[in-house]
Amino acid sequence: QVQLVESGGGSVQAGGSLRLSCATSGYSFSGGCMGWFRQAPGKEREGVARISTGPYIITYYAASVKGRFTISRDNAKKAVYLQMNSLKVEDTAMYYCAEFLCESWQYTNWGQGTQVTVSS
Repeated sequence: QVQLVESGGGSVQAGGSLRLSCATSGYSFSGGCMGWFRQAPGKEREGVARISTGPYIITYYAASVKGRFTISRDNAKKAVYLQMNSLKVEDTAMYYCAEFLCESWQYTNWGQGTQVTVSS
């Protein structure tokens, strides 16, 4: 049984910051990747960031968030985080924590999502 539960979303002004958290259960965090994708009305689903869960930390970011977002994880807590800085209106979306393949943006499981709304 696996489960992903996101939290930390909310409404912020452009230029502000939010930190999303993903609490997991049923994941070993001994390999593979975890990460985040987002969906917004009128926009295609977009992989945002993913991170390896093995002994070596490797991160991947969408070009649209590179330099602004930082993904991290805590293997002891089996949690994944997304620090979002310099938020833009176009970052408005539902953000989902997911189990990703490490070699692509394909994912196999995801949570219920947490809404991020950025206003001007």
